[in-house]
Amino acid sequence: MGTTLEKEIKRRKTFGIISHPDAGKTTLTEKLLLFGGAIQEAGAVKSNKIKKGAASDFMEIERQRGISVATSVLAFEYKGKKINILDTPGHKDFAEDTYRTLTAVDSVIVVIDVAKGVEEQTEKLVQVCRMRNIPMLVFINKLDREGKDAFDLLDEVEQKLHLRVTPLSWPIGMGLDFQGIFNMWENNLKFFTEEKKQKIGDSIEIKDINDNLINDFIGDQAAENLRNEQELIHSVYPKFSKEEYLNGTLQPVFFGSALNNFGVQELLDAFVEIAPNPLPKMSDIRLVRPEETNFTGFVFKIHANMDPKHRDRLAFVKIVSGIFKRNTNYLHVRQNKMMKFSSPAAFFADKKEVVEESYPGDIVGLHDTGNFRIGDTLTEGEKLNFKGIPSFSPEHFRYINNEDPMKTKQLAKGIDQLMDEGVAQLFTLEMNNRKIIGTVGALQFEVIQYRLEHEYSAKCSYEPVHIHKACWVETDDEKSTEFLEFKRVKQKFLAKDKFGQLVFLADSAFSISMTLEKFPSIKLHFTNEF
Repeated sequence: MGTTLEKEIKRRKTFGIISHPDAGKTTLTEKLLLFGGAIQEAGAVKSNKIKKGAASDFMEIERQRGISVATSVLAFEYKGKKINILDTPGHKDFAEDTYRTLTAVDSVIVVIDVAKGVEEQTEKLVQVCRMRNIPMLVFINKLDREGKDAFDLLDEVEQKLHLRVTPLSWPIGMGLDFQGIFNMWENNLKFFTEEKKQKIGDSIEIKDINDNLINDFIGDQAAENLRNEQELIHSVYPKFSKEEYLNGTLQPVFFGSALNNFGVQELLDAFVEIAPNPLPKMSDIRLVRPEETNFTGFVFKIHANMDPKHRDRLAFVKIVSGIFKRNTNYLHVRQNKMMKFSSPAAFFADKKEVVEESYPGDIVGLHDTGNFRIGDTLTEGEKLNFKGIPSFSPEHFRYINNEDPMKTKQLAKGIDQLMDEGVAQLFTLEMNNRKIIGTVGALQFEVIQYRLEHEYSAKCSYEPVHIHKACWVETDDEKSTEFLEFKRVKQKFLAKDKFGQLVFLADSAFSISMTLEKFPSIKLHFTNEF
């Protein structure tokens, strides 16, 4: 038994793609699937005659907006390896979803737009990866557009993202002069065979950069530039070391143009060779290793109504150790009850198929009737919880009002399910039971309104409310006079979150510091993970 498990673990690579909106992440995902043979044609057809959505954007509102708002999971086989991609929303209003997804990946590909360089959203996400020492590959995209010089881009990546980089492929020309890619990882040259830059020629193996063969293909000037640039690279950048990459201390960089399929295969080939297999994960009591025979896994995302015709929710579970089997009893640690799952699903965008067994590194979708919330752990009986799946203090708050009294039940159900997904957080005021929704980004209010109407046929409207931050309240003694006094003084600002925890909705930073000064025994937290 152990042998299959070990073999399957070695076959798996689970990674996330992070980038700023519009850096071409969805196109890259699609081209990776194309090389993996998972889709036959690219849906990135930009002409108006054919409006096809990309394979990984399957929510209606994403099709309308052209942004990915829900992390989707895509799996494909390539060169005997099983690759699991977690596509993350690039839009900053959905950063929370992305942070959670990063708890479920073993490595990351960072996509950067050649013209825009490093953008703020990318900085934040890379910071999270650095904190966790997640191995990162950098893909600099859209080389067919006029953009920054390759060396300048590498400088920017080093300075803004605080990474130590080393290029493993190099562009020959940029923008209009872009002719192809020199792949330093495998020592070969790829270039366009046609004027219109649509077709990619075969790659030519280069044993020696001074070989005159290069001149025949790209011309004397470009060949000379390439040689000079290679010399500079070898003197400036560290040599690639797989060990340093896996420790998160060195980041290889690839150049390409996902739209023209350029450089994507180079990226994928190197990725398959160097990216880490499923890694151990820390729980509250011990480190759990993938090769342990007992199954463990955790929920990092919940998605309601994957199929609008059937009211279903899927809990996405990342398998950490052991083998997950269909129709087998597992312990839901938080609820302390046994559950079994008759149709666990594996994904390819919006296509799901039932799987008999899944291995560490895999993501399984479990049909959920409301038992799961983000961060829940499933095991074969051991009581442990995986750590570090945060829920952040929202930045935007609004009262939510029911616009159709006949649909009160549908509204309540819709809000309940959307909050479980972690799209937003719900606070109910203690004083008058009014409901306040808090989100990390303003765009989420629109998504909630849209989904309530289209998936639950409930209408809501919003009203502004002045709140600076939501702080979770912790006290050692709920009966102490200090705590009771705090509750009396602040009653207008106190609410319960969805799980019944007490939350102080502070109207200013000043009010937070005054409260802490006045009630020293009370702790206020900005993330609800204590």
